[in-house]
Amino acid sequence: MSQRIEWAQLPDDAREVVQKHSGPVLSARSADNGVMSAFASTLDTGTGPVFLKATPADNPHAWIYHHEARVTATAPLAPPLLWEAEGGGWLLYGYAALVGRHPSFAPGSPDLLPVVQALSVVSGHPWPVEISKKPLSDRLARFVPVGCEGALDGTALAHTDAGEFNLLVTDTGVRLLDWALSCPGPDWADAALLVPRLIAAGHTPEQADCIARHVPAYRDADPDRLGIFARTVHAFWSFRTGEDPLPQRVRLTEAAERWSLTTRLRG
Repeated sequence: MSQRIEWAQLPDDAREVVQKHSGPVLSARSADNGVMSAFASTLDTGTGPVFLKATPADNPHAWIYHHEARVTATAPLAPPLLWEAEGGGWLLYGYAALVGRHPSFAPGSPDLLPVVQALSVVSGHPWPVEISKKPLSDRLARFVPVGCEGALDGTALAHTDAGEFNLLVTDTGVRLLDWALSCPGPDWADAALLVPRLIAAGHTPEQADCIARHVPAYRDADPDRLGIFARTVHAFWSFRTGEDPLPQRVRLTEAAERWSLTTRLRG
């Protein structure tokens, strides 16, 4: 987690580089959500609005910003990367500033269909092979039930963090923000990860599963693999909650447990 800073706190050289690319910065508004970026702000500039993400170049996690920039260059429904630069000891990434609102996952929300339509588009996209990244199966390997290794294998583009605050409802449909955790995975992974989020928002496990089935890759997935994934996600969120029991983590852990129990009963 990074300490978020404001535009005026960036080094002079960094701000100068940004303005070489974007024109004069007239105002800046820090992002309300997200905890990883040391700087994340929508800039009103001479060339129009720009969403700027930045990190000190010597940050051990700086590679994540470069990874995200490379993925968004090929990922469908991602905000376009306008430019990237370095100045004042900071890595600077200027993205198109999309206009919209975050969706509601609540039962009856009109946002649910556009969300699953967006996940359907992403699920059909292969992972860009030129980008080296540990797959989802490796990331979650320690949480996979014994004897079920291989159930999470896949080579599709997986966002893996498509919660409400990383989705944006725009005039042209739902867009996916913040691709920092993207990796190769099953083509049904993002739809499956939506299920516990829907449960946490008030859906029953059966209702959440029904919504996720609007994504063809999820609908066609092997039920046994989905059950293994549900148990893996529950184990993962239980571990994260034990480390730091934030309210949202507690809700997701409880939702993942309900989903896991439902898949066990079906099996």
